[in-house]
Amino acid sequence: MPIRTLSELIGATLRRDKPDCFLHKVDGRYVPIPTREFAARVRRLAAALDAAGVRPGDRIAQMAENGPHWPTVDFAALALGAVHVPIYPTLLPEGAAYIVRDSGARILFVQGAERTAGLVGVRDQMPSVERIVVIGEPPLADGVTGFEELLAGAPEIPDAQFDAWLARARPEDLATLIYTSGTTGDPKGVMLTHGNLASNVEASCKALAIQPGWTALSFLPLAHSFERTVTYIYLNLGVSIAYAESVQAVAQNLAEVRPHIFVSVPRIYEKVMARAWETARAAGGLRHAIFRWAVKVGRQHVADRIAERPPSLRLRIADKLVFAKIRARLGGRFEMAASGGAPLARDVAEFFWGAGVRIFEGYGLTETSPVLTVNRPRRARLGSVGEAIEGVELRIAEDGEILARGPGIMRGYFGKPEATAEVIDADGWFHTGDIGNLDADGYLFITDRKKELLVNAYGKNIAPAPIENALKESRWISQAVVVGDRRQYLSALIVPDFEALRTWAAGQGIAGEPATLIAEPRVRALVAADVAAVNSRLARYEQVRNWDLLPAEFTLEGGELTPTLKVKRRVINSKYKELLDRLYADAEAGAG
Repeated sequence: MPIRTLSELIGATLRRDKPDCFLHKVDGRYVPIPTREFAARVRRLAAALDAAGVRPGDRIAQMAENGPHWPTVDFAALALGAVHVPIYPTLLPEGAAYIVRDSGARILFVQGAERTAGLVGVRDQMPSVERIVVIGEPPLADGVTGFEELLAGAPEIPDAQFDAWLARARPEDLATLIYTSGTTGDPKGVMLTHGNLASNVEASCKALAIQPGWTALSFLPLAHSFERTVTYIYLNLGVSIAYAESVQAVAQNLAEVRPHIFVSVPRIYEKVMARAWETARAAGGLRHAIFRWAVKVGRQHVADRIAERPPSLRLRIADKLVFAKIRARLGGRFEMAASGGAPLARDVAEFFWGAGVRIFEGYGLTETSPVLTVNRPRRARLGSVGEAIEGVELRIAEDGEILARGPGIMRGYFGKPEATAEVIDADGWFHTGDIGNLDADGYLFITDRKKELLVNAYGKNIAPAPIENALKESRWISQAVVVGDRRQYLSALIVPDFEALRTWAAGQGIAGEPATLIAEPRVRALVAADVAAVNSRLARYEQVRNWDLLPAEFTLEGGELTPTLKVKRRVINSKYKELLDRLYADAEAGAG
C-alpha cells in the first residue's frame, strides 16, 4: 500500500522481521541491529518523551553523527506527532543554539561530550529547552540526561498505545524543520509535512530500481534532507543501512560492508576519480598506459553501459585489466549510486559510467523534500539531472530560473511568511533559484545558481560553475572559485591537487609542502597551461584573466563550504578580499 504519512512508513518498518535493519561498528566490527531491537528502542523512547510532556507539534532537536540513534530519535518524535529538528553536527554551539532557539525546541538530543559541553555553555541562548539528552556519554552537567538513562526510566506502554499514536498523523501535519545551511544569511527552517516527505519517498521508489534485501552505506549527514529522505526510501523498501564511521573511513567501510548502493555529493566522486588517476600515474609505465587506454575505451562505451548492452571485447578487456579493480574497491556487490546536492561534472560522470559504476544524478532542494528529478536506469542522460519524478511539474521562467510544483513543495519557512512568499508564488510554483533548461524529452539541465551569476562591468551575465568545473578537470587543480562580479574580467582562486603535485615534485627535486609548491614557478607554469587550455574553449568575457594559488583546501571547518560541500562565495569573497583586490590591482597595473 502507498504510504501517505511517515507514521505509516514507521509502522511498516517496525513490523518487518529483518535481522539486519541497521549495521554499525562496535569494537572494530560491523554488528547488525534487528528490527525488533530497533522497534523496542523507538517505542521506549516515544514513551519517555510522552511521559516528559511532549505533545503533537512540539519540536525535538537532534545534533548527532549518523548512527542507529539518529532514526531512533527521529521515529520516536514522529510517532508522537512531534516535529523533528535536525542540526548539523559540525555547527559551532552558537549556530546550533540559533536553530534550537528559532525552532523553539523543547528537548535537545546531542551526541558526544564536546558538543554537549559547548551547548551547555550557550544554554542561556536556548530558552525553550527543558532538557538536554546526551547520546553515548554519561550525564555531564546539571540538567543533562543520559540517553540510556532516559530509556531506562520510560514507562511500559502497550503496543496498541504506540499504534494509536502512529494513527493520529495526517499528511498535512508538520513532520520536520530542516534548517537550510545557507550560502548567505541566517539559516531558515524549512517546514516539511508528512505528506511532503511520504510523496517524495513513494515517487523516488518508483523512479529507481532499488531492490529489497540490498545493503546501503550511509555517510552523508542525516541532518541533510538528501540522506534523510534516502534513508526513508531504504527503510520503505527493506534495504539494510550500514553507517560509515566517518567520511574519512568510507574507503575502509566500503570493503567491510560491501554495499549495493550509496548516495553522495559530487565532491566525493571527484576525489575518488582524482585518486584513481594519481595512483595510475604514480605506477607509471605500462600500468599508466593501460589505465589511460581503459578510461578511453570506457568513455567510448558509456551509451552501452547506460543501455545495459553486453560489453564489447575491448570493454571486457578494459574491465578485466582496470575497471574490475575500481569496482572491487566498492566492496564487490556494488549496483548503483546517486549524486545530488550540486551538479556532477560530465567528465566525472563519464569516468564512472565507463568503469561500470552507475551514478544516477538527480536534483532537488531541501524545500522540495528534496527530490524533483532523477535519471533512471537504462535511460540516464549524462550532463542532465534527469526527468521529473511522479507528481512534479517543471517550468523554466523567462529569466531561465527553474520553477517546480508538486506534492513535495514545503509548507514554507518557519516563522518567515515574507521569505516564503518570495519563493512560492500565488500559483504554487516554487522558485528554485537555479538556472537551467529542459530538453525536448523533459530532461533537466542545470547551468548555475541565479544568485551566483556574475555580472561583469559590461553587463554580461556569466555562470561561474561551468568554468570552475572545466578548471577542476585539470590534473593539478582540486578546487576553483571564479570571481568577477562588477569587474572588467574574471579571476580565480585555485587550490592545487597537492597529492598529484607531491608525486610530480618528488621527481623534480622540489619539496612537497603546500607553501613551497604554490610559490614554485614550475608548479605555476603547470597550472597556467591548464588555465590557458580552459580559456581557449571559452568566450573572451568568460576567460579567467588572472588567478592565484591557495595553500589549503576550502573546508566546512574553515567556513568556506556548506555541510553539503557547496562553496560559500560570500565567505570566500570576504575571507580572501585582500588577495582578490591585489590580483585585480596587479593586473590593472600591468603586472598580472
